[in-house]
Amino acid sequence: MSFYNFENEYYEKGYKFICGIDEVGRGCLFGDVVSCAIIMPKDEYIDGVNDSKKLSPKKREELYTKILESSIAVGIGRANPDIIDKVNIKMATHISMINALENLRDKEGKKIITDCVLIDAETIETGIFQKAIIKGDESCYSIACASIIAKVYRDNLCNKWAEKYPNYGIEKHKGYATKYHREALKTYGPTEMHRKSFLKNIKLW
Repeated sequence: MSFYNFENEYYEKGYKFICGIDEVGRGCLFGDVVSCAIIMPKDEYIDGVNDSKKLSPKKREELYTKILESSIAVGIGRANPDIIDKVNIKMATHISMINALENLRDKEGKKIITDCVLIDAETIETGIFQKAIIKGDESCYSIACASIIAKVYRDNLCNKWAEKYPNYGIEKHKGYATKYHREALKTYGPTEMHRKSFLKNIKLW
């Protein structure tokens, strides 16, 4: 996978901490939307990094560990179903991304403040310089790294949620509107972790 070097483009402009951001879970019926903000080392690249959707679960897990070990700073942000229902999914996604930025920490737990943000196709409410990159998870290395961290982090949450809500198969479909999930909703009804605003858009009954 070859990436356009957006990071070096902005290093050359004088920015020092260039952060990639991506989210996962935006289209789910169940659970939080999760974002990752990550700063990767300059001119160091992990082989195999790609858009998380194009990787197998096993490959994502392998890269997850390598990315965390290599990273300068990582932050995770979340917006739960109540927030999603209250403000809509786009704004909830922005909230999760802003939270991820605020949670950026290095390996010693020190807060890191980025001065340049590269985001997958979004513009968020922040005073930090930002660049929205269309299909950024396919074309920008740090965004691809963020997509992998966010995906594996949320998948692990789904496994935990599945233990609490065992009737819905969350560990398999990760909260998306599969036939199994829709049938489970017809049988058992929604939980407090389901996005009520999303359920209005699909025919359950």
